[in-house]
Amino acid sequence: MKNIILNIDPVAISIGPINIYWYGIAYMLGMLLGLYYAKKIVNKQKINSDLSIDQRDIDEIFLWIVVGIILGSRIGYALFYNIDFYIANPISIFALWRGGMSFHGGVIGVLVAIISYSYLYKKPILELGDVICAVVPIGLFFGRIANFINGELWGKVTNVPWGVVFPRAGEYPRHPSQLYEAGLEGILLFMILAALIASKGLKKRGLISGYFLLVYSLSRILIEFFREPDHHIGYIIPNVTMGIILSIPLMLIGLILVINSVKK
Repeated sequence: MKNIILNIDPVAISIGPINIYWYGIAYMLGMLLGLYYAKKIVNKQKINSDLSIDQRDIDEIFLWIVVGIILGSRIGYALFYNIDFYIANPISIFALWRGGMSFHGGVIGVLVAIISYSYLYKKPILELGDVICAVVPIGLFFGRIANFINGELWGKVTNVPWGVVFPRAGEYPRHPSQLYEAGLEGILLFMILAALIASKGLKKRGLISGYFLLVYSLSRILIEFFREPDHHIGYIIPNVTMGIILSIPLMLIGLILVINSVKK
């Protein structure tokens, strides 16, 4: 079977000197659909009096979350994965269309946004966190699709029939690990959290947030065994990447949140 050769222009639309990148479209879709879904969750749960937050809170915190995602993801990527490059080329940190976003940095950015909003407007942190975590898989799905289109974060060399040749990675077919992540961190995680919400999971504060962190971390650790480690970092120790190391604390926090929410 002939392998797929990825040859997608990262520029979706060009209007004169203005280029609109697939990366930007993916992020915009993820955020807008996430906003719509969050408001739908709040509206439905509000009818049953399960939440103290409302659609106005979602509208207001949306901008906080967007800023937290962008700043956290970009700064996290620079610190965790490529600090030497960005110290030498600080202006490049603003070139978002070239890719380079850290999920773990984004988590920190979103957490800061939620804590800040909760403190300022006297809203329950875990309640806000549960609603936000329920919609994050939508953004993860589109983000990983954007990674695939950009031909970045590819997998290891493989001989599986669905292997993809990424021109920037050489002539050999590789695991399309971006699509694996879109499936696990996006579709599967979304379905699990949606099922929990349908089973009145929002009544147990911290349950949705905990399952999100737990399932995401386990998925990411699994995918890391198919994903090529960053060439400038490699393995921290044999078979252990930076992605695995950063996922372990999130997994433990998620487990603690799930246990505590079930106990309560």
